[in-house]
Amino acid sequence: MKIASKLATTVAALTIATAAYAENPMVGGAPMFETKNIVENAVNSADHTTLVAAVQAAGLVETLQGPGPFTVFAPVNDAFAALPEGTVETLLKPENKDMLVKVLTAHVVAGDWPAAEIARQARASSDGFYHFNAVSGDALSAQVKGNNVYVYDENGNAGRVTIADVDQSNGVIHVVDTVLVPK
Repeated sequence: MKIASKLATTVAALTIATAAYAENPMVGGAPMFETKNIVENAVNSADHTTLVAAVQAAGLVETLQGPGPFTVFAPVNDAFAALPEGTVETLLKPENKDMLVKVLTAHVVAGDWPAAEIARQARASSDGFYHFNAVSGDALSAQVKGNNVYVYDENGNAGRVTIADVDQSNGVIHVVDTVLVPK
């Protein structure tokens, strides 16, 4: 009986330890490391090359490497490709830097917001949405549909969180399938 009890205790301890040190999900075919910041991880994701190029063009690299914490709703390349033809090219032009900064910062929220907390806030609200502001000042709303979290911009565009809780040294990334467009 002593051996069975010790074995059960060991299994329980290992289960707790494994959950506490669960690895971050892979994003864009690359491992994401909790010890790296948002930019250091994003540059390794094959799914975020457009976002990384936009962050560089906007001059936001230093900010997103800062202490934060930040929550970033990170659109994938396909989300940028789904924008009207020429939109990305226009935003990346130096003369449109202010507009690019506005679009990108509409995807960033101050604080470290795990998906479970965003979902909890949405479920607890009277209208089923969690309302919050991006660092751009734009209003965002989150809603839970089934097992998915959706983030809405002020225009009603909804981005589904496809990979949640990619922990960073300075916050968290939630991968989304849509570019959130500020007004």
